[in-house]
Amino acid sequence: MRRLIPFIILGVGLAALAVNLVPLNRPGTDPPERIETRLGLDLQGGLRGEYQAFSSDGRVPSSGDMATIRTIIENRVNATGLAEPIVQTQGNDRIVVEIPGVSNEEGVRRLIGSTGRLDFVPLPVDRFGTATQPGPEGYVQGNPIDPTLSPLFSGDQLASAAPALDQTTGERAVSFELKPQAAQLFGDYTRDHIGEFFAIVLDGVVQSAPQIQSAIPDGRGQITGNFSSAEMNTLVTTLKFGALPLQVREVGFNSISATLGADFLRQSIIAGVIGIGLVFIFMLVYYRLPGLVACLALLYYSVVVLAVFRLVPVTLTLAGVAAFILSVGMAVDANVLIFERMKEELRAGKTIQSAIEAGFNRAWNSIFDSNVSSLITAGLLYYFGSSTIRGFALVFMIGVLVSMFTAITLSRQVLRWVVRQPWARRARLYGVHEEEFTVVAPRGIRSRELGARV
Repeated sequence: MRRLIPFIILGVGLAALAVNLVPLNRPGTDPPERIETRLGLDLQGGLRGEYQAFSSDGRVPSSGDMATIRTIIENRVNATGLAEPIVQTQGNDRIVVEIPGVSNEEGVRRLIGSTGRLDFVPLPVDRFGTATQPGPEGYVQGNPIDPTLSPLFSGDQLASAAPALDQTTGERAVSFELKPQAAQLFGDYTRDHIGEFFAIVLDGVVQSAPQIQSAIPDGRGQITGNFSSAEMNTLVTTLKFGALPLQVREVGFNSISATLGADFLRQSIIAGVIGIGLVFIFMLVYYRLPGLVACLALLYYSVVVLAVFRLVPVTLTLAGVAAFILSVGMAVDANVLIFERMKEELRAGKTIQSAIEAGFNRAWNSIFDSNVSSLITAGLLYYFGSSTIRGFALVFMIGVLVSMFTAITLSRQVLRWVVRQPWARRARLYGVHEEEFTVVAPRGIRSRELGARV
């Protein structure tokens, strides 16, 4: 395994460079979606929609209804990959949605504004006939359903929904599975009404009106139709996260500019470069050659983290930038612990090779405890926090995990290679005095005895 580590480091680095520099499309997206860095509302602007919740019977929406609507809309938008939406209630009946960097405006408006009520409605034989005897009326996709027809059951009995492909026509479809109670009811109904029709209705509009060809006892079926890929994904997302408890109407929908803008982004980049430059200078002056290795590891770390941000994808806001800078500090902190331990081992009389191994091994417990504590805290923030806090926590967790990889693997492998070079066997390159520096263990003293002096 130890021999594979250099190849793993090289492979990860090359893959990260490819993600950052080569135009690539995200696998499995239709239409193709480019892998790119996503910026938040505060850096690039986006869309802002305002919606009003209302009830058909005129009752005033409760705080519980509004909280449910907010959660469902936030889940719907998150499921489309539009990260870090800001969804908040305003007043007694308003929901405000702000989404960064949206290109498909109409698709997002349909997704948010759809109530998401799914009904399975039997179609009476005297009006709609059977497969062998057509009735006077008929339904096609896109027609409104007669409100006097009672549904057999509604979408709250839906257990799951997923994209599918109609095996007969080859068209896109949405497969669904019902909960046990509805599955039993659906099985009994389809068994007793073979040859008749029933409609699958979403928000009062017929999505499909299939013929019952046989009993469906397992509660599984498909919603078919001439769906585009975007329409299919929107329908799956709407069904997966449930129907809104009330209807919503769009009050306003418009583009918004960046709250911080290009000037802030430029200033943030300058500040980040200055900060990282000062860290580099400190590591080079105080730790010499190991500090140079740490600087190279930090550059490698930045490339890998940026690639992960693009792949996840992570929407970088002001909070995300702060989390990244904080994770850089964590990456440097790990190297400081390791290099200080190395100096202690050198002063105890160990050879440079032994000191490096001991430094990494004995600093690992402290590094592990520190980073696990940080990950636990970030995990709690991600689970319980708002969308902005979750963005901060996600960036921080990615940074901490990558910093552990670079500090323990990359720095160690480079130092192992460096100390084998004749030019690197000088005490001043490691920040210790000549009398504290040992290249080869003194004759007659075994490595075990040297280790016992610590």
